[in-house]
Amino acid sequence: MTETQNRLIYESSPYLLQHAYQPVNWYPWCSEAFDYAKEKDLPVLVSIGYSTCHWCHVMAHESFEDEQIAALLNEKFVAVKVDREERPDVDSIYMKVCQAMTGSGGWPLNVFLTPDRKPFFAGTYFPKNSRQGMIGFRQLLSAISEKWADNRKELVRSADEIVEALARQESTGKRPERGTLDKRLLNKAAEQFAATFDRQYGGFGTAPKFPTPHNLLFLLDQYGKTGKDHLLEMAEKTLEQMYRGGLFDHIGFGFSRYSTDREFLVPHFEKMLYDNALLIMAYAKAYDVTKKEFYLETAEQTAEYLLREMKQEDGGFYSAQDADSEGVEGRYYIFTPEEICHVLGEKKGKAFCRCYGITKRGNFEGKSIVHLTGDIKEAKQLSDCLPALREYRKSRSRLHLDDKILTAWNGLAIAALAQLYRVSGNEVYLEEAVNCERFLMENLCISDRLYVGCRNGTRSGPGYLDDYAFAAFALLELYQATQEQEYLGQAQKLCLKAVDEFWDEKAGGFYLSGGENETLILQTKETYDGAVPSGNSVMAYNLVRMSQMTDCMEWETYMERQLEFLAGQAAFMPTGHAFFLLALSAYLFPAPRVAVAMQPGADRKEILKNMPLEALITALGEPTEEYSLRDGQTTYYVCVGHTCLPPSNKFGYSWPLFAKKLVK
Repeated sequence: MTETQNRLIYESSPYLLQHAYQPVNWYPWCSEAFDYAKEKDLPVLVSIGYSTCHWCHVMAHESFEDEQIAALLNEKFVAVKVDREERPDVDSIYMKVCQAMTGSGGWPLNVFLTPDRKPFFAGTYFPKNSRQGMIGFRQLLSAISEKWADNRKELVRSADEIVEALARQESTGKRPERGTLDKRLLNKAAEQFAATFDRQYGGFGTAPKFPTPHNLLFLLDQYGKTGKDHLLEMAEKTLEQMYRGGLFDHIGFGFSRYSTDREFLVPHFEKMLYDNALLIMAYAKAYDVTKKEFYLETAEQTAEYLLREMKQEDGGFYSAQDADSEGVEGRYYIFTPEEICHVLGEKKGKAFCRCYGITKRGNFEGKSIVHLTGDIKEAKQLSDCLPALREYRKSRSRLHLDDKILTAWNGLAIAALAQLYRVSGNEVYLEEAVNCERFLMENLCISDRLYVGCRNGTRSGPGYLDDYAFAAFALLELYQATQEQEYLGQAQKLCLKAVDEFWDEKAGGFYLSGGENETLILQTKETYDGAVPSGNSVMAYNLVRMSQMTDCMEWETYMERQLEFLAGQAAFMPTGHAFFLLALSAYLFPAPRVAVAMQPGADRKEILKNMPLEALITALGEPTEEYSLRDGQTTYYVCVGHTCLPPSNKFGYSWPLFAKKLVK
């Protein structure tokens, strides 16, 4: 057996380092790997995942740590490992391949390529040996190796056909009919959400259930603008059920990735920065719309989790916490009544178990997932129990932390904290948002050029569309919270760079990768809003907001082309494009533009809290000749569309009163 030459030991990605001491001769994604495959005339395995992926761990332990499988890989293949969070372009292309070949996708994603990077076979998790109708990885490697030796022409022809088919699909997808910019698409989405809404447990469809906060943001937005109660009911039921179930960590706070069941009880226990940032936005928006304290408290608890467990000392936020502890999924989060009583004492322990559904029988692997079965008032009375339980479970087991700091996901965290500051008035959130933005600008931005992320002082490669879109979104939200012009100016610089790098002048829309990124076999456009909104959707939102803030005709031109492009993409399934629909809604229902002349001694935080999150604040400060005080008190100057309302000492604007006039 030849000596292992695992090149991942030189990488900084936590996911790649998890595989750095396996007996497989792994390469990172690099030209050297494909040059070697050409030289030795070998097929290439590209295995894609991320460090907190449970089934990635399972396959790693079963197959990539197995000496016999490693020997087969090292002799007959060139093996390449990819962190999907650092290389979204590679992941996007080969995920499309997997979905086209198998009808589904996920991680780990395992794709077999020719040395010129063309795919001929793809799948997700493979067990070590064949079982229950699943081909084993060992058997798959042997079959592909034999096929490569005996009938390579067929594999190469298959790879060429797959690439040609995907290229045609991408070409067709780039030139859909331009959509019509009217409210019919908004109404259609609302109807589709209502048709799949789970009235008993909240959420949409059946298990597994994902939080998908941008869907809830869309429903809350539409309720605020139409006054249709069923839209609010869908959002509120889902937000409450997600909190009550095991999806929310009632001891340490924060939300897990998704629920494996219909009730939001049994989560897939990993926690992602992007989910929690988007959920802060959703609960903050729910509070903004309803003024129910429960939503604000949940948003603040989620922010507390991020600040306590996910924040790097210099201001950036880490990417994720693992689902597994000591190789077992969920061990960190589950309890027995005996453990609770041991930590809290008999009386408090029994009360906690009653409130949070912790029983001798259990509901997961013989133990109990902590979930709220009592009422929220009772839970508040037991809040003093939480610090001791947090410390106990830390001493009991450990969670792996993916400590990469990703530009795009940090952009979402900044935007979430800025919005939470506006609805709560708590300056800690604004300070943390500003600190995080400063970290990104100092470490991951040179002039107007962004990088994907960093770890331990080492930067990843040039940024992709999502990095520019989400970072600009963060800056626009910071500008609204602070009225500091530098944030608006930097947002415009990043959007100009995104247009220059990623814009498709012929067909509209933005490519995922641009001129500074590696050229791959395809150039893709991502428009679907999955777990995270697409870069195209967020750019549409940015363009609408900047157009309305600045009255710049250049932004208006790009805005309209981008909205028309995405309206064509979203026509068939608008529920898959909820963040784009927020942009379309902001275009059709222009946000109120507000200038505020503050009386001496006025509380800036209270003024912000009294205005809805969607308001476009154009001035907030001392009186001027243009914006003077009325009756010596703080005065609001509000314009909607092309109509300005009389100056007022109160912000009394409501969307349903104006919607019929402004939208055909």
